[in-house]
Amino acid sequence: MLTISHYLILAAILFCISVLGIFLNRRNVIILLMSIELMLLAVNLNFITFSHYLNDMAGQVFVFFILTVAAAEAAIGLAILVVLFRNLKTIDVDELDQLRG
Repeated sequence: MLTISHYLILAAILFCISVLGIFLNRRNVIILLMSIELMLLAVNLNFITFSHYLNDMAGQVFVFFILTVAAAEAAIGLAILVVLFRNLKTIDVDELDQLRG
């Protein structure tokens, strides 16, 4: 039988993996975006876990809004990444200094 601690430990592991992905790889924009999305999914897992164990639907409804915003954010992020790659021929974060004003 799975308890609330199993889900919270899984969410903590996912969150830690995403933090490691951000700190260990600061050069590739795609991996940075994937790490941020993994972090968001770990937070969503916490919302769903507490919503289920407290018998409250508010957390699950909140997750639907978060996933909608995350999908739009991912689409915009990838579109910006494609435009940057077409113009600069790289996705290296260190070489994307054209945006500094």
